[in-house]
Amino acid sequence: MVQFSSAQLDLAFAALSDGTRRGVLEQLGGADASISDLADQFRMTLTGMKKHVGILEDAGLVETAKIGRVRMCRLGPQRLADVNRWLERYRQMWEARFAQLDDVLNELQLQENRHARRSTR
Repeated sequence: MVQFSSAQLDLAFAALSDGTRRGVLEQLGGADASISDLADQFRMTLTGMKKHVGILEDAGLVETAKIGRVRMCRLGPQRLADVNRWLERYRQMWEARFAQLDDVLNELQLQENRHARRSTR
């Protein structure tokens, strides 16, 4: 079983809790972008976008690199993969529980049908 750092996941989920930051990740999923371009796309100040990108970078969801005078951003795919693996564990658990519930409901339905056939005789 994959073990995850609680602090790592807390940072990732906190970063993902904001709509602007999720939007930044969507934008970067299509292509790398500068902080200035992201600020323009989201109609916010450069300072505001730097803060959002900083939170994403601290969580490992985004990587930045200074190229000349421009700070470029790109996805940090490993952390998204880590979050996805963590979520996948819970998806599998819930699927197993729902499958068990389906089994119980099917058995109850069979019992009800048997009872109904006996009652109509």
